[in-house]
Amino acid sequence: MKLRNILGLVFCCSALAVQAQTDVTKFIPGSTLEGVSYFLPKTAFRVTVITEKTVTKPGDFYKYANRYLRLSNVPTEEKVEWSIKSIKLEPFGVPDKDKAYNIKIKSKTVAPLVSLTSDGILLSINTEAAEEVLPEVPDAIPAPKLDNPRNYMTQEMLAAGSTAKMAELCAEEIYDLRDSRNSLIKGEADNTPKDGAQLQLMLNQLDKQTAALESMFKGTQQTSTEVTSFNYLPEEETDKDILFRFSQKLGIVDEDDLAGAPIYVSVRRTETLPQTETNEDIAKKKAKMEKGVYYNVPARAKVTVFNNLQEFCSTELPMGQFGVVEIMANTLFDKQATTKVTFFQTTGGTKEITK
Repeated sequence: MKLRNILGLVFCCSALAVQAQTDVTKFIPGSTLEGVSYFLPKTAFRVTVITEKTVTKPGDFYKYANRYLRLSNVPTEEKVEWSIKSIKLEPFGVPDKDKAYNIKIKSKTVAPLVSLTSDGILLSINTEAAEEVLPEVPDAIPAPKLDNPRNYMTQEMLAAGSTAKMAELCAEEIYDLRDSRNSLIKGEADNTPKDGAQLQLMLNQLDKQTAALESMFKGTQQTSTEVTSFNYLPEEETDKDILFRFSQKLGIVDEDDLAGAPIYVSVRRTETLPQTETNEDIAKKKAKMEKGVYYNVPARAKVTVFNNLQEFCSTELPMGQFGVVEIMANTLFDKQATTKVTFFQTTGGTKEITK
């Protein structure tokens, strides 16, 4: 979302005229000829799931790992394993289509400066407010590229007439590389460098060659980080709704794909707002305010993401859809008033009121 739509409208009125007021009414799409239409928000969440994918592959010579290198329990078939590293909830506001209003500009009225988000959520009156945007989703991290072990094979190995012979020659080369490394460390090699940095460079190269050839017996294991992001809008309280499904073999799958185990979300109010009184005096005052500015009084709720084994994350915060709508008296925005109001973009509640 880009920054706000700001509408500032000023009408001059005669000093002798009776001042009119800014009229705020329930917004019905298509019925408003002039004025500022705005929405109050519901509180939604961007859910960011970071998973790790580990791919294990057997080496070409896995059958000879124990015979030539005394290695046991090496992988014999390809395997993919997924795991959830973290789940993050980030709140943001979305327009509540049931809470849409219109500030109608009348003649002989000083209309307020109104700041809106790009999708019409009320941000401020009589002052500018910047639209908040969610931070960028982190990038996925691919698995590091592996060396091709065949790049370190000798001509004799590549020319071997059978896999068994190739494995035998490869094992001999691994032992030669290990002997060379030990000789360098002990200073017994004919070409042992006197410079420490050069020595380390040679050791690193030997380790690289050895690891590449050993992978022909040990196999390889590569891990990548995947990032999945989607939006979740709670409409009502819930104890155990399915947020998404996750499979240790497939990763995140569709919500109706039973190959994945459910990851649940619960949304419970932690605050109950007082019920609005309906006695005659308050009703009369309310009727006089019906042309004011509508805003949310959000209620706090706790949102938790979990499965049958663990809790991944939990947050408690105000949410617009669980609160009530109140009215700010329109006299605050008459010609002689300089009231400035900013609202929380995520909840629609008042953030700051200054005169």
